[in-house]
Amino acid sequence: MAVQLEMVESLYPFVLTEEQEQLRHEIRAFAAREIAPNLMRWDEAGEFPLEAVKKLGQMGLLGIIFPPEYGGAGLGYVDYVLAVEELSAVDGSIGITVAAHNSLGTNHIFLAGNEDQRRKYIPLLASGEWLAAWGLTEPGSGSDASNARTTAVKKGDRYILNGNKTFITNGHYADVAVVIAVTDKSKGTHGLSAFVVEKGTKGFRPGKKENKLGLRASDTSELIFEDCEIPAENLLGNEGEGFVDAMRVLDGGRISIAALSLGIGRGALDAALAYVKERRQFGKAIAEFQGIQWKLADMATELDAARLLTQRAAVLKDSGRKVTRESSMAKLFASEAAVHICNEAVQLFGGYGFIKDYPAEKFYRDVKLCTIGEGTSEIQRMVIAREILKVYPSRG
Repeated sequence: MAVQLEMVESLYPFVLTEEQEQLRHEIRAFAAREIAPNLMRWDEAGEFPLEAVKKLGQMGLLGIIFPPEYGGAGLGYVDYVLAVEELSAVDGSIGITVAAHNSLGTNHIFLAGNEDQRRKYIPLLASGEWLAAWGLTEPGSGSDASNARTTAVKKGDRYILNGNKTFITNGHYADVAVVIAVTDKSKGTHGLSAFVVEKGTKGFRPGKKENKLGLRASDTSELIFEDCEIPAENLLGNEGEGFVDAMRVLDGGRISIAALSLGIGRGALDAALAYVKERRQFGKAIAEFQGIQWKLADMATELDAARLLTQRAAVLKDSGRKVTRESSMAKLFASEAAVHICNEAVQLFGGYGFIKDYPAEKFYRDVKLCTIGEGTSEIQRMVIAREILKVYPSRG
C-alpha cells in the first residue's frame, strides 16, 4: 500500500483539494476492505458483486456526477475520474460497473430525459437502489450504429420493441435500461430513438451472460425484446434523436473508460514496483538493473501522460465545453498506454506474471477491454481525425 500511495501522489498532475483527498482516501479504504479480499473469488466464478455495488451506492458513487436535487452527490468529472481510477486500481470489474451505470445508463436519462423522467429514475439510480444499463451495440451492429436491427414501432400510445442488444454491462442486474432502437429505417442514424425500459416489463429479459477473458466480475449480457410494449412516455428526448444523444453520452463515457484504463494501469505498475524491489537475481534486487529501470520509467511516463489527457477532458467537461476530441484522445491514449503497462508488468514478473497467485495476470486480462469498449481505438482515431479536420479546413 505504501508503494501505491507514493506512486499516486507523485504522478498526479495537480494538487487535489481537501475534499478530493478525502474522497480518494475513503474509496481506497473501501477497496482495500471490501474488494481486495474478494476479487479473485469473484473473478474465478464470474460472480457479480452486488452487495459491494450497493455499498458504493450508499457512498454516493452511483450518482457522483448528478445534482443533489436528483439525489446525486453533485460532484464533477474530475472527482468521477478519481473515483473510477481508485476502484479500478484494485478491480477493473468494479470500476466498469460504476462507469457504465453513471456515464451511460443514468447519464442518458439525465441528458435527454424530461423533468418527469429525471425525477422518476435518477434518485433511484443515484442511491444505488436501482442499477442502470445502456443498450446500443447489437450482434450485427457495433461501430456501425446505422446497421441496428432492434425496432420500436409506435402503436397508439405505446411502442413495441423487438430485437436484441449485446455486450451490455450490468445487463442481468439492471433495474432499468436505456435502449437505442430504430423508429425510421429510411433515415439511418437519424431514425434511431432512445427508450427507457424497466426490469419486469413483459417481453423484456436479459439473455446470455458472456464468459469473458477479463473483467469477469462485471456482468455482460444480452438484452432481448420480444413484442415488448412500453408507454410512449418512455421515449427519451425526441424521436429520431437517439443517436445524437448517444454520442453526447459517449463523450462523457469515454472519459470514464480512460479513468478505468488509468486505474488498471496504475494497479499493474504498483504491483510491478513492489515485485522488482523484492525479487533478487544475481545477488541484488532486479530493480537495480538498468533494463528493468527503463521499463519502469516508460510505464510511469505513459501513465502520467494518460492521466494528464484524462484530467484535461474532465476539467473541460466540468466547464461545460464540448469534449468530443478531448475525450477520444484521452480514451485512445490511456487505454493503449494501459495495455502496454500491463504487458510490461507481466514481463517484469517473469514466470510469476503468468500465475494467478500474482496480480499481474489479472490486470493484463482486464485491461484489453479498454481499447474496445465505448468505441475501439480505430473508432477513436476516426473521431479525432474528424474533429481536427474541422479546425483546419481545406484552403483550396
